[in-house]
Amino acid sequence: MVQALEWNVGTCISMQREKLKRTTRKSLSTEARCRGGVARSSEEDPVIGLERRRDIVQLYIRRSTGNGRSLLDRAKPWSIPKRWVWEAYKRVKANGGAAGVDDQSIGEFERDLKNNLYKLWNRMSSGSYFPPPVKRMQIAKRGGGSRPLGIPTVSDRIAQAVVKAYLEPELEKHFHPDSYGYRPGKSALQAVGVARERCWRYAWALDLDIRACFDSIPHELLLKAVKKHTDCPWVLLYIERWLQAPVQLENGARELRQKGTPQGR
Repeated sequence: MVQALEWNVGTCISMQREKLKRTTRKSLSTEARCRGGVARSSEEDPVIGLERRRDIVQLYIRRSTGNGRSLLDRAKPWSIPKRWVWEAYKRVKANGGAAGVDDQSIGEFERDLKNNLYKLWNRMSSGSYFPPPVKRMQIAKRGGGSRPLGIPTVSDRIAQAVVKAYLEPELEKHFHPDSYGYRPGKSALQAVGVARERCWRYAWALDLDIRACFDSIPHELLLKAVKKHTDCPWVLLYIERWLQAPVQLENGARELRQKGTPQGR
């Protein structure tokens, strides 16, 4: 089947070359505009199609390997479906949240939704996406003091949701059934209900807490743990970039992080 596909591709290219030799050479721009969309260069190709470069027509077919890499240099380095970005956007919109360092709310992001989502997908697929700084705010704690809260931009939350959706099914099966924090289909109210039932059977409770876990976790150990569960290059790439993204304080100053990860929502 592969040999037949290669033969058909070669035949198509030869026929197009012969056809173009009989026509006048014309200089064609590499910029093209999609119907109803934004202008894009020839680096942003459709999945299957023909691209004209002076007197040569190239047939390209995007195929992907198991780790998300494309088999052809002409295609995007990472195969991230646009549908994933769209689904991530819908989850971010449902959760709400404040604006990040760019002061762009979800409503403002939606004013140019199609272009904003396309640019995010294009950058993530090409490996050129770099997360902006995370906005840090201090919120009061019940027992006194304050807790730092990290607020990413809307587009960055969508990018994180793409990676989360890819990684979550693999990680879910390793969690203990009694783990309720930040897991799909589970909530703090469910945890309270289970604790209430068990207190009728046991006269004791064990309370453990890791002090400043989010603020002190080593980046290299966190990445090592993630690599035990996935070898997807673009997932590892963006997780590392998120860990290294600077924090913007309330006074506008920025600071680099050598450890820890922003605790946000």
